[in-house]
Amino acid sequence: MSQRYDDFGSIATDPVTGVYRLGANGPNLATALAAAGATKRRVALLHIDIDMFRSINANMGEDIGDQALAAVAQRLRKAIPSDAWLWRLNSDEFIAGLGYRDNELDGAGLAERLRDALEIPLSIPPYTLPMTISIGIAVYPDHAHDAASLLAKAEQALRRVKEEGLDAVGHYSSRPARPPTGDGFAGRLVEALDKDEFRLVYQPLVSASDGGLTGFGALLRWQTDTGLLRPNRFMDIVERVGLSARLGEWVTETAVRQLADWRAQGLDYLGMSVHLAGSMLAQGDCTDRIGELLHRHGVPGSAMEFEISENVLALDARQVFDTLKGLQALGATLTVQDFGLGGLSFAALAQYPLDRLKIDRSFIRNVASDTRSAAIVRGIIAMGHRLGMKVTAKGVENEGELGFLRRNHCDFFQGYIFSEPLPADQLDELVRKRFLLPSAFAATRPERTLLLLDDEENVLRSLVRLFRRDGYTILTANSVRQAFDLLASNTVQVIVSDQRMPDMSGTEFLGRVRDLHPDTIRMVLSGYTDVATITEAINRGAIYRFLTKPWNDEELREHIHAAFRAYERRAAGEPAY
Repeated sequence: MSQRYDDFGSIATDPVTGVYRLGANGPNLATALAAAGATKRRVALLHIDIDMFRSINANMGEDIGDQALAAVAQRLRKAIPSDAWLWRLNSDEFIAGLGYRDNELDGAGLAERLRDALEIPLSIPPYTLPMTISIGIAVYPDHAHDAASLLAKAEQALRRVKEEGLDAVGHYSSRPARPPTGDGFAGRLVEALDKDEFRLVYQPLVSASDGGLTGFGALLRWQTDTGLLRPNRFMDIVERVGLSARLGEWVTETAVRQLADWRAQGLDYLGMSVHLAGSMLAQGDCTDRIGELLHRHGVPGSAMEFEISENVLALDARQVFDTLKGLQALGATLTVQDFGLGGLSFAALAQYPLDRLKIDRSFIRNVASDTRSAAIVRGIIAMGHRLGMKVTAKGVENEGELGFLRRNHCDFFQGYIFSEPLPADQLDELVRKRFLLPSAFAATRPERTLLLLDDEENVLRSLVRLFRRDGYTILTANSVRQAFDLLASNTVQVIVSDQRMPDMSGTEFLGRVRDLHPDTIRMVLSGYTDVATITEAINRGAIYRFLTKPWNDEELREHIHAAFRAYERRAAGEPAY
């Protein structure tokens, strides 16, 4: 680069991207470094290069190139924290800076956010342009003590990254580069497995009902000399050279071992979500090997969630179906990964034994402002629920998205709003909190009021303890008169009544409630079964469902959850049943 960092002219803002130009009357890097030194902070400087950008100008014209550049800059600006800096350096390069202390977002974490921001291709009519970026990172004062030197070190780090290929991140290092390209890259994969260079990071899975931590999703990274590589950088080659099953087995065993460690610490409420490669699912002994692995580490199958990509399910392979049935028999949850991106047919979705859909981030990104995105997400959630499946939203990043998804009854969340993916040894604070973002969940909690009627106080107490974790407003009554008084003074959506009450049977009580409060969803929970009476009450529409005592906690929670969903569908003008 021929220009000095502080010699880029006097116009502060670049007219194409709207981003400050480095050294041009905008935020000053030298000043930022001085402030960081005075406050005992490091500064991570990221030199960002848009991969193969020049081919856009050459093949599609400079007008399309300018639009793409502006779109990339907009996504980068949205991804960086408010106290970070972003400058345009030249045609297809940007500089980002971030001050931080220990245990705060650092350069590697910011690089992950920036790359996540470009996961979805740009839409520049009439083109759809997939974009990736390569990033070199240098840190003040570790690598340099002044602005010009720090920029030079970040540029050197970027050059090392670009020697390896595209879409990667690397820190400055004085060691000579060892570029693993072509066939050498495939050889490095084998070496990496033998040398234990792969790592797992974990991102929280959060319950939509109350923000409770239910487990973690295990995500793969490759620790190279120049930084952590994400799977999209190397998984295509892994599959081409036939290593996907071997790597998948390593991921599964490492994740199970980590879950066993957490559960040994008394954290038995945690589960683990792991992607299963198609090559593993196609092996006839896959279920047996996973079952043996779980048994060896003392992990119940019910604590595991296995994510399967759509393209594997679209193959309609008998062995895949048999493996999934076997995993489900172990108690595991089976999830369609990134639903909506792989062209999975509804016939295939109905054919396989699946428990959850995971909505890809590309659908979540604009739900708070774009009617089409909102309609698609609502449709996926409704379809999943009609099929008896739970729905997870991937990539939730702000409270607007969280509020929309909760109002539309998505079941689980995963995303940066809760935490970036972290190594296991950095998750202690999250695990101790257990309930994440309580203020955001309080602000977006849907109104769900549950009335419990039973003349036995110990039964009421047990039910209250059971349902409290789901975030409902709970009203209790031990007599029919008290229940009518509560219904008169509160808006109640779901009612659960015992059948044998001293002054009136449960079905008779709920029959009167139907006339007084027809919008409610009414259920009987009883240890006594009078088939004729119950059948008549159902036929008359007095009750929605009959449940028996003693109950299974998780099944009863799901029945109540389904009842609230039925109420909300009916309120929206959809069929409730």
